[in-house]
Amino acid sequence: MSRTTDEEISWQAGLGRTLEPGRRPAIVVVDFIRAFTDPRCPLGSDTIEQVKATRSLLDAARTKDVPVFFTTVHLEPGLRDAGLWLEKLPGLACLEAGTEWTSSDPRADVDPLLAMQDNEVLIVKKGASAFFGTNLASLLTALSVDTVILCGASTSGCVRATAIDVMHHGFRGLVPRDCVADRVAAAHEANLFDIQATSAEVVSSADVLQYLGAVAVRDLPDQGHGQHADVRAT
Repeated sequence: MSRTTDEEISWQAGLGRTLEPGRRPAIVVVDFIRAFTDPRCPLGSDTIEQVKATRSLLDAARTKDVPVFFTTVHLEPGLRDAGLWLEKLPGLACLEAGTEWTSSDPRADVDPLLAMQDNEVLIVKKGASAFFGTNLASLLTALSVDTVILCGASTSGCVRATAIDVMHHGFRGLVPRDCVADRVAAAHEANLFDIQATSAEVVSSADVLQYLGAVAVRDLPDQGHGQHADVRAT
């Protein structure tokens, strides 16, 4: 496989080696919420294709009983829980509960095209990473998850922060490039490059669908931590 100059530099530095996916995946959909997926919102952008691609993964996962988690940023009225994040990113005011773009019910934040199910968990976060200040890691561990399929927005912000924490919490990460979105194309590509170099495997949704088709999560024998599926997402 030929590599660009940047890829070659990373490879020679010992970056970007492959993490094989495991046998017990979960999907984590980061902040595909109305404030980010509706371009009419100041924080939003046109993510319809990425949301549709994510829905296809969710439909496949739901037939296999693969755990699904969603996240939202849901700030209290008056933004009293936003801290310095709001000072740096004043656009986050759109995420104040009970306002136009953020319902008083956090579950109503999730883009309706994703059809979140009653048995799927919503993580309410106050920072970029889905792991920061939340119980996501313990929930994944309790389910013996070894692989996290990461979708959502924005690639350069919450997705990248979560991808880093996926690895540092001991999970194998898959990031389907057509299931993550960013307002800025250059930032999207640069951060996918960084995620591949340092944190997770950047693949396609077709790769993930193939992977999900090869695992039957609840029926596999010996599903211990570290067991690998007989499929490689490339």
